Amino acid sequence: MVILTLNCGSSSAKYQVYDWDNKEVLCSGVVERVTENGSVITHKVGAEKHVVESPCPTHKEAIELIMKEITDPNVGVIQDMSAVGAVGHRVVQGGDKFTKSVVITPEVLKIFREVQDLAPLHNPANITGIEAAQKVFPSVPHCAIIDTAWHQTMPPSSYMYAIPHEWYEKYHARRYGFHGTSFLYTAKRAAVLLGKKPADTNLIICHLGNGSSMCAVKNGVSYDTTMGLTPLEGLIMGTRSGDLDPELPFYIMRKAGTSADDVDKALSKKSGLLGITDGKYSDFRDIEEAASNGDELAMLAIDMVAYRIKKDIGAYKAALGKVDAIVFTAGIGEHSPTVRGRCIAGLEDIGIKIDERKNKLAFSSNAETCISADDSKTKIFVIPTDEELVMTEDAYALMKGTYDVHTNFTYTFQDAAYVNKAREKGLKSDLEKTPQMKEILAKK
Repeated sequence: MVILTLNCGSSSAKYQVYDWDNKEVLCSGVVERVTENGSVITHKVGAEKHVVESPCPTHKEAIELIMKEITDPNVGVIQDMSAVGAVGHRVVQGGDKFTKSVVITPEVLKIFREVQDLAPLHNPANITGIEAAQKVFPSVPHCAIIDTAWHQTMPPSSYMYAIPHEWYEKYHARRYGFHGTSFLYTAKRAAVLLGKKPADTNLIICHLGNGSSMCAVKNGVSYDTTMGLTPLEGLIMGTRSGDLDPELPFYIMRKAGTSADDVDKALSKKSGLLGITDGKYSDFRDIEEAASNGDELAMLAIDMVAYRIKKDIGAYKAALGKVDAIVFTAGIGEHSPTVRGRCIAGLEDIGIKIDERKNKLAFSSNAETCISADDSKTKIFVIPTDEELVMTEDAYALMKGTYDVHTNFTYTFQDAAYVNKAREKGLKSDLEKTPQMKEILAKK
């Protein structure tokens, strides 16, 4: 039996097919430019890619295109769609209604629609993808894996804003947080690497990518996070501003005569790294290359990103007290020794010390590595995230009726003997290129 996971964005549909019996990924891919001209699917089986252009005016055609590829006689991985036992869907915003993943019912979809104003770029696409997939797979359970569910353990002192209370009561204005599926995976894996139960661990997790956020984990659950009502709050991101003076948008509206929608778009689509570099770069890889060639705005962007992360590490250390580990994950977290080094540098007095040699060696999405100095009181891990695996396991358990909130549920990747087969193969290749990486592999 296989589990299909789908992550539908406004103009894309990512997917993965997982063989539950053999515990391995059969294929993965993405349909890009959905609802636009030039729709294209990139279908990956192992190291091989298959690219096909095909019109996808709606997500329904995108889902049908995915089904065509995964059952194709030449590049497919299953004979027909009857092999699919359940479908897991990523949903960005569930409001304060869900503390765990759920089987999707008409009532659940109704709630997603009711809270879609809290995630106007994400939830409508999530809902469209769910409805399209339900038409293609009418007889299997569809499950929602909700980013905000992980953060429902935050106390009111963490999630409430200092605003008129009626705004909270009437409009549900509060901190929700995102990247919950990634935080769940990395928190559980960090506990394994520490040799502790999740409930005995305090962590600071840095999910750093085009969208970035941090999470303070206390006794194995979310205690605080940097994103807020929307994914705009918090760290500097690819095109999002992160934190700023709440008066700034009104100031710009008055000075420039722009509308609220224009400023909203600018803060979400034209700010962050793109804004700092005067519209040149939003991808951190491009910024690091430009900085190495002397681009002053690119160098400033790196300084600003690292400084903001460092401030939040210090704040979360104060909030948590004892911290067992700092965890870096996602694209930048896994592949940028520069950012990791700069945001940790100078934290030795609070028990956090990085080993620069180890840090430079950690450049892989296939290995869990430890980059802290031997005398650091706090471990520093680089843990590649695996949101799709969380989605897969939640969907399977929901289908079987064995699922529960994560504090009462044990994932396969919480076993010290757990092995990701695809990453194990990838690591062999990485070690051939960089044999010294073997020295920093995290011990279990």
